[in-house]
Amino acid sequence: MYASTVPMDSSKLVLLLSFFYILLHQPSLTAAQPKFNNYNCNNVGNYTTNSTYQRNLNSLLSSLASDTQIDYGFYNLSVGEFPDRVNAIALCRGDVAVDVCRSCVNDSTHKILEVCPNKMEAFGVYELCMIRYSNRSIFGVVNEQPSIYRANRKNVLDVTLFNQALQTLFSRLQAKAASGNSLKKFATGNQSAGVETVYAIVQCTPDLYEGQCSSCLLDVFRLIPNCCDGNVQGKIGVRLITPSCNLRWETGQFFNGTLEILPSPPPSQISSPTSLPAAAQGKKSNTARIIVITVVPAVGVMILVICICLFIRTRKQREKERVESKY
Repeated sequence: MYASTVPMDSSKLVLLLSFFYILLHQPSLTAAQPKFNNYNCNNVGNYTTNSTYQRNLNSLLSSLASDTQIDYGFYNLSVGEFPDRVNAIALCRGDVAVDVCRSCVNDSTHKILEVCPNKMEAFGVYELCMIRYSNRSIFGVVNEQPSIYRANRKNVLDVTLFNQALQTLFSRLQAKAASGNSLKKFATGNQSAGVETVYAIVQCTPDLYEGQCSSCLLDVFRLIPNCCDGNVQGKIGVRLITPSCNLRWETGQFFNGTLEILPSPPPSQISSPTSLPAAAQGKKSNTARIIVITVVPAVGVMILVICICLFIRTRKQREKERVESKY
């Protein structure tokens, strides 16, 4: 009478265990290798599978991913000898936390091999970091290709006023970033543009000299009027990215750090804040993430234990009833 019932319950338990396994492990699997915002696989050449170049590249990327000594967001490393020498640079945005930077670099070392298989040179860009490797010398060398752009479709209210504010802000940030040290060349700031405010960051790879960084940023800024079929002119948000330097602006704060003091708007234009600053949002987001990572597995394990206990109790009860039915 009960012979077919126990196996059926066992199969249900297996399905239940499988469900909780997926629940607990799926977030980490999907978060391990997010898609690049942009990437470029240079056609300078291909390496063959199991070649010395591939072994050097794998060793280099593994070293980048596991490096816990660097806490300033700039990684530069070489492995091997000519002609199989591999050079790599990984750079995090200058305002991100160390753990976030390391996680981003780790993701990039895996994803770059997936999107550019067997390529001897590649460039991948995330929101908070970028990675680049090549068989050519790349340290201390300005490389403005490939150039990548991303632009918001919305236009600013007053293009002329906004461009003037952007020019003023860029000149200030360009000088500040270029004068940075060998660990970080990064600057953030904001500038009033009438009823709007422009927020911007500029950054160079720290292996560049001051003049190289300044020149690279200026070349990128000069792309604005004619770049990308005019798709960045007068837009409320734009990113212009090259392997050696990058520029980004928005009409809302998107970076962490202390803002500069801006002229107060007229009383009629003052409104109550409707959202948290980017830094506060980042802290709130990180707190929520920690809670989810901590609570979800704990709840899942607790439910799993309860289900197992109920299964064992039910099985014992049925065994007892089967034994008693014989008498």
